[in-house]
Amino acid sequence: MVQSKGINFDGQNIYIGIDVHLKTWSVTIITQSGYKKKHSQKSSAKELFEHLKKHYPNGTYQAVYESGFSGFSTYYALREYGISCLVIHAADVPTTQYENVMKSDPVDSEKLAKALKAGTLKGIYVRRKENLDNRSVVRIRKTLKQQLSGYKARVKHLLYNNGVELPDCFSSPNTHWSKRFMSWLREDVVLLSSSRVGLDLLLDQVDLFRKSLLKATRLLRELSRNPIYAERYSLLISIPGIGVNTAMCLLTEIDDISRFNNQREFASYLGLIPTSHSSGEKSCNGEKTFRGNKKIGPMLVESAWVIIQHDSVMSAAYGDYCKRMKPQEAIIRIARRLSNRVLSVLKSGKEYEYDKCC
Repeated sequence: MVQSKGINFDGQNIYIGIDVHLKTWSVTIITQSGYKKKHSQKSSAKELFEHLKKHYPNGTYQAVYESGFSGFSTYYALREYGISCLVIHAADVPTTQYENVMKSDPVDSEKLAKALKAGTLKGIYVRRKENLDNRSVVRIRKTLKQQLSGYKARVKHLLYNNGVELPDCFSSPNTHWSKRFMSWLREDVVLLSSSRVGLDLLLDQVDLFRKSLLKATRLLRELSRNPIYAERYSLLISIPGIGVNTAMCLLTEIDDISRFNNQREFASYLGLIPTSHSSGEKSCNGEKTFRGNKKIGPMLVESAWVIIQHDSVMSAAYGDYCKRMKPQEAIIRIARRLSNRVLSVLKSGKEYEYDKCC
């Protein structure tokens, strides 16, 4: 690799905007003085580093890209070559009308480089490598549970379409999907058609997803006993309404609670703060923002429905909210109060106390 003769960017910042795709990167480079250059390359941190060392030697390299399908792999790849990197949410990038109308990969990378140079970007939290697989276990378990529910619903739909009635011994939903129920489905059910290949295929999928879900649940419980999470897990399950699934989802999604300075920041991350639209004398607040973690927020809302049945303070608060708003809006308020309890115990390192964290 040969550097350009006589060029030295020692002490100067080199700003790099990257529009990341699976096979290619569209790159815009802007120097501290404002010189701008664009190019397209393979999706390779090494290739970008070699280009920078050749054309912008000794500079201080600062890159930015939008979070997306590549996750944090691009971030860690760039860091290995000494390129500092910012990962940002696409909605946080300042965009002109021209950039909206004339959208292309080079335009997007230039937009990122300009915003990085102007100092107007705020990066999202970059997770530790060790946390990524643990988070995947929790997320995959939830996906398996949803898919299993889907296949169970398909089985029942097929039975209804074929006029199959459940025996009296299975009249209670609690008896469904037991070993006895599955045996009845496989051995005794007769469909309108002479064959039942479709039903057997669905039952095979139910068995497969039940085994996978059981394995994921065991791994989840093992994670809760891992020294990385054990202490904080105990803090969370001391809160009424928080069980093992919600607790481990919180711990693996949040990763580091110290990144939240106050209750509003935490609630915003969860997507539990209302939207606001104000102009002149008109002001309108929505139910909750579209931003926020799509994994934890809904789980806390589910926990809120549980807690109002077991916690007198939350139950009274929910009843009071319902006097002036819809139940769906009231439960969001309860979820917000529940998030305050979560933040309190994780910040203080003390288990939930009824008279201090409500």
